[in-house]
Amino acid sequence: MKYRTIWYPAAMALCVLSLSSCKGKQQENVQQIPELAVMTIGEENAQLETGFPATLKGTNDVQIHPQIQGFLTKVYVEEGQQVRAGQVLFTIDQVTLKAAVDAAQAAVQVAQANVNTATTNANNNKILLDKNIISAPAYQTSVDALNAAKAQYNQAAANLASARKNLSYSTVTAPISGLVGTIPYREGSLVSPQSELTVISNNSSIDAYFSLNEKDILALTDNGKRTLQQAIAAMPPVTLMLANGERYGRPGRVESISGVIDPATGAATAKAVFPNPNGMLHSGNTGRVMIPQAHNNAILVPQSATYEMQDMKFVYVLGDSNKVHSAPITIAEENDGKNYIVIGGLKPGQQIVTEGVGISVKDDMVIKPKK
Repeated sequence: MKYRTIWYPAAMALCVLSLSSCKGKQQENVQQIPELAVMTIGEENAQLETGFPATLKGTNDVQIHPQIQGFLTKVYVEEGQQVRAGQVLFTIDQVTLKAAVDAAQAAVQVAQANVNTATTNANNNKILLDKNIISAPAYQTSVDALNAAKAQYNQAAANLASARKNLSYSTVTAPISGLVGTIPYREGSLVSPQSELTVISNNSSIDAYFSLNEKDILALTDNGKRTLQQAIAAMPPVTLMLANGERYGRPGRVESISGVIDPATGAATAKAVFPNPNGMLHSGNTGRVMIPQAHNNAILVPQSATYEMQDMKFVYVLGDSNKVHSAPITIAEENDGKNYIVIGGLKPGQQIVTEGVGISVKDDMVIKPKK
């Protein structure tokens, strides 16, 4: 009886441990099946955007060069300042120029006095000629002297006009309204007509220049069935993605596409114009021109639900018994950075995994779908 009593509790303990172990293994097997999000494939009308790298320029960027050589005596503006047409930007040393004007003015006065004297002599000689007091050659000499005096006056007057013009060139003004660019020269710098003092950018609107390759142009023109002008007129408004990833708040329009493809780059230059009333955009900025394109009855899948192998795109399709298998897909060239348009490899009604792709999902894995 003693041995039977000892054996019975021991047997019961072993049975409890065995049942506990089996239950733990079952729970472990259940926990190993991951719960992952899936989506059902369907067709929808979609509008995706294609981005093209762009460089921004003011509608009218004017380089400011002095007309004369001299030392800068005053810079009236600062970089980035908004100026109006006719506003003074720089002055160049005027001392020598003003002296030249004074000298030219004095020369004009002397020439005018000589003309007056020659005119009096010619008039007097005409009277004497009429009275046969002097000969005709003597009178002609006085007339020639008058003509020479007038010529000298005209020359002096031209010199004065030139001196005044040079003096006016010493004041450099803005030819257009806009923003002041970099100012490389400051007071005391020697400048000449070859020196670029700054650039005035008329940025009330901004031109965004970008490139379109041959395929892009063929797509726009429907493989040549319509002209570039017709394609441009039919294009929807475009937007501008700024360098910081934010979207510019005002839409623009594509205004021109070069009809010539550069053989070196294989691309044509296009221009989109964006309003810039508050001057937020500046010449030299970069961004991306986003062109929307409509697609009817399209199959869209999130890019995060795909993975790439040997330049091919794949998704995980949910099959029988919730087992997933990889399937290759063909996608359109256009995408918005978030979704792909699938043109082959998937059918409406199929389900694909959208969570853990490229991280934890494996081929032939059993999952618990989560919608």
